[in-house]
Amino acid sequence: MADLVDLRSDTITRPTPAMRQAMASAEVGDDVYGEDPTVNALQAEVAGLLGHEAALFTPTGSMANQIAVQLSVPPGEELLCDADAHVVTYEIGAAAAIGGVSSRTWPACGGDIDPDLVAAMIRPDGYFAVPTRAIAVEQTHNRAGGAVIPLSTLERLRAVADAAGVALHCDGARIWHAHVADGVPLATYGRLFDTVSVCLSKGLGAPVGSLVVGSAEKIDRARWIRKRMGGGMRQAGVIAAAGLHALRHHVDRLADDHARAARLAEALAPSGIVDPKRVRTNMVPLDFATAPVDAPAFGAAARAQGVLVSVLGPRNGRLVTSLEVDDAGVDRAIGVLTGILA
Repeated sequence: MADLVDLRSDTITRPTPAMRQAMASAEVGDDVYGEDPTVNALQAEVAGLLGHEAALFTPTGSMANQIAVQLSVPPGEELLCDADAHVVTYEIGAAAAIGGVSSRTWPACGGDIDPDLVAAMIRPDGYFAVPTRAIAVEQTHNRAGGAVIPLSTLERLRAVADAAGVALHCDGARIWHAHVADGVPLATYGRLFDTVSVCLSKGLGAPVGSLVVGSAEKIDRARWIRKRMGGGMRQAGVIAAAGLHALRHHVDRLADDHARAARLAEALAPSGIVDPKRVRTNMVPLDFATAPVDAPAFGAAARAQGVLVSVLGPRNGRLVTSLEVDDAGVDRAIGVLTGILA
């Protein structure tokens, strides 16, 4: 239907006309040889933004995460993260299956991480114990509804990692949203982590692509791991150009997505399915525990009226704003969704 409003995810964004033009005119070369100038420019720009020496372009965020994990955790050793982290929830066991990495989790708590709890979980080298080699956090946190981990918490985690001699990785697929929401410079985030992965194909609207960021030595190794995992690309400048355009034109506008998500949350708050205080970025978590319908029925009724929502279970759902949803789309969604709950 022509006036469809898609609130399922920010991964559904399509390239803008200006982004398509940038892709069409991209200068390209063979990236496996390190000779694609547009890929090289993207890698240098992202590394600079995050205050690191180097970056490597990858086809997906999952590959970027798994490269980062393998850089810090040898086979048979351990990664710590939260139970809802993307790296152990949505990457099909890749850390174990591909990297031979063991993982252990603290209870899911989104952005409300207790660094003391994490410190207590770290296992040193010892008598047949699996040693902890890295800690991973997610900024912003997907399954926690776009929660932003406070800078002070991340600084305490850095101190924990340093004291234990372990690495700290950030799954920063939506770190751009945290930067816009809290005003923390990207380089301030970047200096806290040994490795960072960032995504271009979610809120920034590029059609594909992520990067893993770290020291020059780590990224030199990362290039070998990427090739081993089948991620070596040739004339990848065509897609890297979309990423450069997104970085230069679509970061500040994330504030518009945040404002639209807040407007959705305020409109739905009287129904009891949303707590507006939880909405910090572009995600609106929905809880149907006290609603007149369950999440699947709500999703089906909304779809029938041209509004797509993400159903995450019998009582949980999610709305996500993005480049694809303007103010008129939010107005239409509010009318449909509040009508279902009336």
